[in-house]
Amino acid sequence: MRLELDSEAPTVATVTLCRPERRNSQSPALWRALAAIGRSLPGSVRLVLLRAEGVSFSAGLDRAAFTPEGIPGERPLADLARGADGDAVISGYQEAFTWWRRPDLVTVAAVQGHAVGAGFQLALACDLRVCATDAQFAMRETVLGLVPDLAGTKPLVDLVGPARALEICGTGRWVQADEAVRIGLANLAVPPAELDAAAADLGAALLAAPRDALVETKALLQGATTRDYDEQRAAERAAQLRRLRDLAGIGE
Repeated sequence: MRLELDSEAPTVATVTLCRPERRNSQSPALWRALAAIGRSLPGSVRLVLLRAEGVSFSAGLDRAAFTPEGIPGERPLADLARGADGDAVISGYQEAFTWWRRPDLVTVAAVQGHAVGAGFQLALACDLRVCATDAQFAMRETVLGLVPDLAGTKPLVDLVGPARALEICGTGRWVQADEAVRIGLANLAVPPAELDAAAADLGAALLAAPRDALVETKALLQGATTRDYDEQRAAERAAQLRRLRDLAGIGE
């Protein structure tokens, strides 16, 4: 995995998955590295672009995790099941998937080829998804006897609703790019050769808005799924008054 900070545009960071020979399969080591990136991003960064090298965005958890030996250097899944610290360990894994939703950042995933399981959930971690026309999403955990546990179930339900989310997870079927756009999983689909440029263009359009206004707007929209109508109206008023005070130079 690689983190790049644009010297000409210090507000933009790019995170690249770079194990194309393994279709960018994931491991706890990758998750620890992703979590560390989230903790160490400079305060100047407003936009994070997530992309991947090769033909696939991410084929999901490294298949070695499902063998008795597990991934070299990592705890086997069976050992995790027997240990008393399983909840804490999985919570640590989830940290790699949660910081992308911070209100002070806008995050855009550029998805090509397969986005399976953990790969699908990593794409869901971002605010927006641009996919190539060859993109295919699948949540395979349930058909393997597990559940999606990398913070992907909440954004999936928010995007497509509980019935569609259950169908996608319960069957493990492929969601092609055109369907992903139609049901709200992806914002747009473009030819593979145009993927990186389209994601960057979308990010740049969002950065055109003043930072504090975009932060407040993102927080409002994120909270809308858990507030009722009157609570959301109150949150809008509070946010707007903060913006008006800031623009007028009036302190709290």
